[in-house]
Amino acid sequence: MSITSITAGERAERERRVAEAIHSGEMEGLTVSAEARVDSADYVAGRIDSAELVARARARYGLD
Repeated sequence: MSITSITAGERAERERRVAEAIHSGEMEGLTVSAEARVDSADYVAGRIDSAELVARARARYGLD
């Protein structure tokens, strides 16, 4: 599902949550792929919603 617009506050909240998730993974020794970073940027910008973000990650790792 695509989102056409989000508020500046929503964007800031998404950016904070993505940064926290990446940091948490890195603290556990994981590496975030370039593809996942692109998807995260799409989510932060409001081009996709959280369901699409999850769907892309699941598809990338064959979890569908």
